[in-house]
Amino acid sequence: MDTKKLIKKCQKNNRKAQSELFHLYRDTLFALSLKYCKNYSEAEDNLQDSFITIFKKINQYNFKGSFEGWMKRITINKAIDKYKKTPLLDLRLNEEKIADVKIETETFNFSLDELLAYIQELPDRYRLVFNLYELDEYSHKEIARMLKISEGTSKSNLHRAKVILKGKITSRNKNLKKIMINNG
Repeated sequence: MDTKKLIKKCQKNNRKAQSELFHLYRDTLFALSLKYCKNYSEAEDNLQDSFITIFKKINQYNFKGSFEGWMKRITINKAIDKYKKTPLLDLRLNEEKIADVKIETETFNFSLDELLAYIQELPDRYRLVFNLYELDEYSHKEIARMLKISEGTSKSNLHRAKVILKGKITSRNKNLKKIMINNG
């Protein structure tokens, strides 16, 4: 069944069509949830909450623009909404001291799962800003509006996220070098 027909059936609360839509997009939206959530369990919860909202609001989809993009926006917003409900520390840096952090690429490769695990370990605000800016290409202005922070705070949180990730990658690579030297 084509997507347009499937959406129209979902708009009529057809359970079979909803199930088919869920199975069609769950992997994509789960992968997106993993980027924004701390762990697998939180990502599963976000996926479920997202589909509940998708099915509640599917009548608002007007077949203009990408349906998958519409669902992705809901999924990201669900993760951000959960983040907004948790109390936060004010994590700001002096903007004059912020410089782009370059992560040196070395001969050690690591898996996407490993990188995702490092990103998931970031503090909530850093993780959200990093993902929104680096992975989903939102501007600092858009991020500031979404998270209700200043653009400067968005920039400093991105900087701190990069510093933390660079430290984790550097530490990992040093440990691998030691292992290679000891086993060499």
